[in-house]
Amino acid sequence: MSKLESVDTLVIGSGPGGYVAALRSAQLGMKTAIVERKQLGGVCTHVGCIPSKALIAESHRYDLFRQFNQADAAATFKIAQDFKQGVVNKQAGGVHYLLKNAGVTILEGEASLVDKHTAMIQQAGQEQSISFKNLILATGSRPIELPAFPVGGRILSSTEALSLQEVPSSLVVIGGGYIGVELGQMYAKFGTQVTILEGGAQVLPGFEGELAAPVVKQLKADGIQIVTGAIAEKVEQDASSITLHYSRNQEQHQVTAEYVLVTIGRKPNTDGQLGLERIVLPVTSEGLVETDEQCRTIIPHIYAIGDITAGPALAHKASYEAKVAAEAIAGLTSKVDYKVIPLVVFSDPELSSVGLSETEAKAQAIPVVIGKSSFGINGRALALRETEGFVKIVADPTSGIVIGAQIVGVEASTLISELALAIEMGATVEDLAMTIHPHPTLGEVTMDAAENAVRKMTIISKNA
Repeated sequence: MSKLESVDTLVIGSGPGGYVAALRSAQLGMKTAIVERKQLGGVCTHVGCIPSKALIAESHRYDLFRQFNQADAAATFKIAQDFKQGVVNKQAGGVHYLLKNAGVTILEGEASLVDKHTAMIQQAGQEQSISFKNLILATGSRPIELPAFPVGGRILSSTEALSLQEVPSSLVVIGGGYIGVELGQMYAKFGTQVTILEGGAQVLPGFEGELAAPVVKQLKADGIQIVTGAIAEKVEQDASSITLHYSRNQEQHQVTAEYVLVTIGRKPNTDGQLGLERIVLPVTSEGLVETDEQCRTIIPHIYAIGDITAGPALAHKASYEAKVAAEAIAGLTSKVDYKVIPLVVFSDPELSSVGLSETEAKAQAIPVVIGKSSFGINGRALALRETEGFVKIVADPTSGIVIGAQIVGVEASTLISELALAIEMGATVEDLAMTIHPHPTLGEVTMDAAENAVRKMTIISKNA
């Protein structure tokens, strides 16, 4: 076993949390090393955010071409997969360049903690150890597997679903959350007959019903069958098909397809060879590591970020925490503030949310004023043939300060950033309404929603 020299900061995991943590650590003058057991960029770059969004974008293009009878599904899907891999390769190459340029030592292999200041890296039967003053755990997560539906054969997780080389004729999706909806709709647009089984009362259960409704409408228009209140029980598969048995309203049903895709959530990577038990770093019953406002664990020089900590498993949350952890190690006073964490679903139409929703405000007895505006009368949306949906702003009825916003519609993933900034800086709906937005653009819908809230506040003040 070879011995590497000591570093100031060791980062385990190179996803959007890990590589950002290593970059920030190096920028702050610390000798930094990062360990990755598979590929730089982690799940997000290789089998998550990036490839899924590339395929989703390609499915939209195919759907458009198909409407003009100018596309062949099989040929287009092969092109889409090649394009996706090209995007992934560029992203991964970019991560490698940034780390090397910043002087970060890149270590390939599986990291195991020997003690509180030493890690062992295993790669191709060889071992090397490295000592560290500080450690940032950014090991990410993996798809949850159901005992009755182990991944293999015709049972897929999101990882395998992104790598199919041919468009499946049919697909059953277990789980109607954002991953199930995104991937199910992507394949439906390529011509797959998709069935989504959701155990709850609606797909996209984290969103208000009025926000999910336009997406459900489009899912059905794409030929997707949605079954809510469905509990998957068992499968039978052969060389060419798989039959899934499920119960609904105390009745037994079954559906046969080419593949079954399981998308019921993700599990933190805090088990296995990592060795948290050896350094006596406890995890919760969900496998999460508890941290303070600087991402510090109960062991003062060890930090944890991203999917292995509490909160939504989002790449941008991990990147944000990465900077806080690295800056805390450097002695800065940085602290996490989760007031503004945007959520995005790349469905058709897109969904996004930030801050407090109207439903949450009512549940907490918080008075609010709501401003809404539809894409249906927006010039840019009309030109794009994308008029479904609306922008909804939640504000304090007295001060007008924006405390939340939700969007369903074209480019919701992009438009939500203006509203996230509004919440972060304490802006009011009048600030948004008085900001000159270029015409014709989708951003005008946000301006119109803000003006709607201002008018309602005026009425409230007159009647007070």
